[in-house]
Amino acid sequence: MKPVRRWGHGPYSVVVVHGGPGAPGEVAPVARELAAVKGVLEPFQTETTLDGQVQELRSVLVEQGTPPVTLVGFSYGALLSFILAARYPDLVKKLILVSCPPLEARYAAAITQIRMNRLNSKGRATAQSLLARLAAPDTPNKNALLAELGTMLARVDAFDPANVPEEGFHCQYDLFQGVWEETCALREKQILLQMADAITCPVLAIHGDWDPHPAEGVRDPLTNAISDFQFVLLEKCGHRPWTERTASEEFYKILVGSI
Repeated sequence: MKPVRRWGHGPYSVVVVHGGPGAPGEVAPVARELAAVKGVLEPFQTETTLDGQVQELRSVLVEQGTPPVTLVGFSYGALLSFILAARYPDLVKKLILVSCPPLEARYAAAITQIRMNRLNSKGRATAQSLLARLAAPDTPNKNALLAELGTMLARVDAFDPANVPEEGFHCQYDLFQGVWEETCALREKQILLQMADAITCPVLAIHGDWDPHPAEGVRDPLTNAISDFQFVLLEKCGHRPWTERTASEEFYKILVGSI
């Protein structure tokens, strides 16, 4: 049985998919909130390839969920959910993309620069050092370095975050590196966007206006590619909407009304 955390009581018709890859557990507050309305599964990806993670998620839906389900994917988890909905449309009733990365490479080019511009000079130097050490093949303790970088980026990705307790688990650099490279390759080759043709369910994208991942990188491609598509832009909202003082209430209102 694949690793998964259950929230609320069955049947489990909602599946919340975390970001990363390799940073499981951070969507626990979202799963907990939605569990007041529906039974929720929060699966943890353990496979080290993109296809492995798609099959892993599929097995959770089939073995522990009640398909067709509502998939709520956050960040990388939104892309993973998008791919699964394209490959196995019969398993997905609705797809909700929260803070989805761009579906075309041309929109992704500025993300790192936006983040660097939000750091002070000391922060930029630290971030660049962490990136260089992660890229070096013989660097030890890469899990800890990835966690440190992730904490830095979470701060600059947020507009006005409330003190929401962290419930994530240890970062897994090897898992992150392999899976993210595969996902970026699909984006570079336009294969990600081509997958939209196979998605038959309604799709809702929720995005913050302060998210360094550009909203137009999700809104514009999918508006043209998916017939039943809605896009909501939250004001004063960064990458993790449930942590934002101003936007979290509206985020949950939209999410609960959509599942």
